[in-house]
Amino acid sequence: MEFGLASFGDINLDPETGQLMTPGKRLQHLVEEIELADQVGLDVFGVGEHHRPDYVVSAPEIVLANAAARTSNIHLSSAVTVLSSADPVRTWQNFATIDQLSNGRAEIWAGRGSFIESFPLFGQNLDDYDQLFSEHLDLLLTIRDNEIVTWKGELRAPIDGRGVYPRSFQEQLPIWLAVGGTPSSAKRAGKLGLPMVLAIIGGAWPRFAPFAQLFRDAAQAAGHDRATTPLAINSIGFIAEDSQKAFEQFYPGHLETMNRIGRERGWGAPMQRADIEQQASLPGALYVGSPQQIVEKILAAREVFEHERFVLQFNAQGIPHREILRSIELFGTEVVPVVKRELAKQKSESTPEPIAL
Repeated sequence: MEFGLASFGDINLDPETGQLMTPGKRLQHLVEEIELADQVGLDVFGVGEHHRPDYVVSAPEIVLANAAARTSNIHLSSAVTVLSSADPVRTWQNFATIDQLSNGRAEIWAGRGSFIESFPLFGQNLDDYDQLFSEHLDLLLTIRDNEIVTWKGELRAPIDGRGVYPRSFQEQLPIWLAVGGTPSSAKRAGKLGLPMVLAIIGGAWPRFAPFAQLFRDAAQAAGHDRATTPLAINSIGFIAEDSQKAFEQFYPGHLETMNRIGRERGWGAPMQRADIEQQASLPGALYVGSPQQIVEKILAAREVFEHERFVLQFNAQGIPHREILRSIELFGTEVVPVVKRELAKQKSESTPEPIAL
């Protein structure tokens, strides 16, 4: 099982000044977080793409290229690339360049995104929401699999026998399909034989289990091997030395973020502290607590989803940078090793002893 982190690059209040942190300082902090994740042995770090004032990363490829020069082993991914409004040729070129710079550590998480600001910004029509994603994904996969590209769609100019360069360092640059709560997206990932990232950022696990099954059923029906179609779970959380400290540091910023987005989308009654507490318990979506609590929650979720990768996403609103770094350290040194040992133990216990002849 692989373990990683993700960040949207939330812009925080600077505890030193009481003012909003400058974009430059937040970006520097984000790269430091990726560096530390690499140092403590995590497998992947994903950086989100947003075009809003509350998030600093609109160009994740540039952040990841910077991180590629300052890390050695960790895989570097978008989380997600809003493919509907992005040009697939440029997306490929950017990530293939990161892949070359990092000696084969780049990934793409392709998704529709959770916000719509990029559509009018890049001249896309929201009425074409579904078709844009379908066509852009098809073109991106065509570019990945062919140096010389011939492709035609309805919403983008065709490509007639053109080379797309550079090629990736890896023989096949990993493209994961990022899925929220849409059954058709889970089926699409399985049918195409793409690994899937299932975002579980609210609610409880049981209601997401069918998406994992839809994905695996579709992959099997299309003849894809499970080894080439892994499932990742992406959930929000925060780790501190004890559960009370973790929750008290985490919940104010998370509550503010969810209620701000809720007001934008008309979700109704605002969330309360009790709602966050419930989601931080089993089987809630939030991974907030001490290292031991996070271990227990990861193992419990593993029994439900049997996933091959777990990615913890930090909502850094209101949490000092030093505490985020400490959380990364705890995840890499006190959570992941224990989970790996427990999974190895479970595997050993489930393997039957050979029969002596």
